[in-house]
Amino acid sequence: MEIIKNPKPEEWDVILRRPTQNSDALNEVVNDVFETVQNKGDNALKHYTKTFDKVDIYDLKVSKSEIKSAEKAISPELKKAIKKAKSNIETFHKAQKTSRVDVQTQIGVRCWQEKRPIESVGLYIPGGTAPLFSTVLMLAIPAQIAECNSIVLCTPPNTSGVIANEILYTASLCGIKKIYKVGGIQAVAGMTFGTDTIPKVNKLFGPGNQYVTAAKQTAAKFGVAIDMPAGPSELLVMADASATPSFVASDLLSQAEHGIDSQVVLVSTDLDLLEAVLFEVQEQTQSLSRKTIIEKALKNMKPIYSPNKETAADLINFYGPEHYIISTFDNEYFINQVKNAGSVFIGDYTPESAGDYASGTNHTLPTNGYAKAYSGVNLDSFLKSITFQEITKEGLLDLGPTIELMANAEGLSAHKNAVSIRLKTLKNES
Repeated sequence: MEIIKNPKPEEWDVILRRPTQNSDALNEVVNDVFETVQNKGDNALKHYTKTFDKVDIYDLKVSKSEIKSAEKAISPELKKAIKKAKSNIETFHKAQKTSRVDVQTQIGVRCWQEKRPIESVGLYIPGGTAPLFSTVLMLAIPAQIAECNSIVLCTPPNTSGVIANEILYTASLCGIKKIYKVGGIQAVAGMTFGTDTIPKVNKLFGPGNQYVTAAKQTAAKFGVAIDMPAGPSELLVMADASATPSFVASDLLSQAEHGIDSQVVLVSTDLDLLEAVLFEVQEQTQSLSRKTIIEKALKNMKPIYSPNKETAADLINFYGPEHYIISTFDNEYFINQVKNAGSVFIGDYTPESAGDYASGTNHTLPTNGYAKAYSGVNLDSFLKSITFQEITKEGLLDLGPTIELMANAEGLSAHKNAVSIRLKTLKNES
């Protein structure tokens, strides 16, 4: 694999381009599925599940007996690990609760802001090549803390027509009762329109492949909010001579194994480190269970040499990584330079895997450069901020003329009159 040495800023866009498919082709498939699900409901969901997942599903909803069976199948050790992760994630997300903002902007004018839960949310849990039960924790826990009234979970079945035991156990542990065996575009469409079986939701959450991402963006056209455009996973590591090559390689490979369209980027101010990491990547790949997927994903890998830390920081912010690991002599410098990133991991002993599973932060993060404008999923993602205001007679007498002048200047006489009629009443009373 060839190291890209000191690329010029005008070359960054091409060098760091994500491995995405043609959007026109994606959207054509998504639009067809959406139209069919909208018109045919559950029958369409079953048809597409057979088409895409190669399995016949007769009952889309997961039964209580299936959940009980899954719970029995999980080892005590894994249950303990999931519960520990759940505790850390709950602790971090509960800490994100904020108090009501309540101020008097002037005498007689009180404004405040309160947060209310989104009533109905849909959680998409990828199944595909790896059933991501950790994503259940990342989405269900803040949804429960926010007290969303209806929480709908969709995840694709395997070729035997069942959901992974780990997903069902984790969903049950998090108190999720509406669980459905449907994935991909059809799951997003089902939650967008609602069917006889699957409830319609107000907001969709969850990562997925490029088809799921395109489906979520299409859902937004039908009035359903989405958490963010979260597509194929990506990781950028900033490392210098102080980093341990085997650690860096292991982190790059942990993201590469997500899928063949994942992307990993290594930026370094040290050529020897780059060479050492590339050697480790090849060595470690040979013993990994998802070697075939990793090798395809590594074709999208970008090893980049930067002559100094200032240029490196600029390049990293230009890329806007979903996951960003910092392993350098001067971690504090790179921390302070962060402008665009989904989640940041600092030091030799903070693997990205920790955030994926159990440290407490959320792993549902913006990809494809959307970290420049989007935050990762957090407690506020499941809440709406609603403002309130109350004005007394005294407050309106003072503020009213200001409103009248501004409304008149905009040519909105009805706006002005809504104030004038009240001021006239108040003046008559006095």
